[in-house]
Amino acid sequence: MKTILVPFRDDDTAHAAVTTACAVARIFSSHIEGLFIQTPPLVYASEGIAIGGYVTQLADEEKRRADDAQAQFRELMEGQSIAFGDGEPDGAAAHATWRQVDGLSEQIVGEYGRLFDLIAIGRETKGSSPDWSVMCESALFDSGRLVLLAPPTLGQTIGTKIGILWNGSTESARTIAMAMPFLTSAQEVMVLCVDGVSVPGPTGEQVARTLAHHGINVSVSVTELSGRAQGEAVLEDAHDSGADLLIKGAYAHSRLRQMIFGGPTRQLLAAAELPVLMAH
Repeated sequence: MKTILVPFRDDDTAHAAVTTACAVARIFSSHIEGLFIQTPPLVYASEGIAIGGYVTQLADEEKRRADDAQAQFRELMEGQSIAFGDGEPDGAAAHATWRQVDGLSEQIVGEYGRLFDLIAIGRETKGSSPDWSVMCESALFDSGRLVLLAPPTLGQTIGTKIGILWNGSTESARTIAMAMPFLTSAQEVMVLCVDGVSVPGPTGEQVARTLAHHGINVSVSVTELSGRAQGEAVLEDAHDSGADLLIKGAYAHSRLRQMIFGGPTRQLLAAAELPVLMAH
């Protein structure tokens, strides 16, 4: 996990992403890039309105937001004792830089994110921007990379005790493969299976045996729903087990169906109190 992208617009959600990204960067001596996406003004022509002047005003306001965001990002890096600057990192310690681009977040994050090992995004809260869901799903569906969903408040550790939500799916297998740097550096890994909720595929015990070949200290735990929704059950049991990171394949069903009916992934996007590592 040597390169981490953090879309940043100086709100509580972005601050949470920075905190979590810095915690990961210290483990892997990663390079963090803060990304401000400057959205072009959307103006609808109307008779009697000076369109040109209004567009310039909107563009100037967005530029001020970008400057303020960069200053805040730099301050956060300094508070996390992570070097900030344009020089080339030496790879021996965490390092951060800043980039500003023009475009739409749902397009830029998915495309530009393909260059990074990890994209850190704060999980959805009441204070999240209106386009949060679009940006997060773009990162998941369009980047082909791991997405780290950051909780509002990060615990004292991350990645020491990892829970893997296993349901036999291709998405889960792909996420495990991409997350191997986390798994091999963890002190303990638990394969969490939800009783009666799976697709045709290997069992949790088979996954555990495979991970053990990598020298990973791994165990298997079966979660009973007991009247709970799947997402709720997973989060509660992961918390009770002391996990400080949850690994989950995103969206076993179609994207449209998840957006309409919800599902475990969307429950995690809205309620997780621990970092969640996902890929699709």
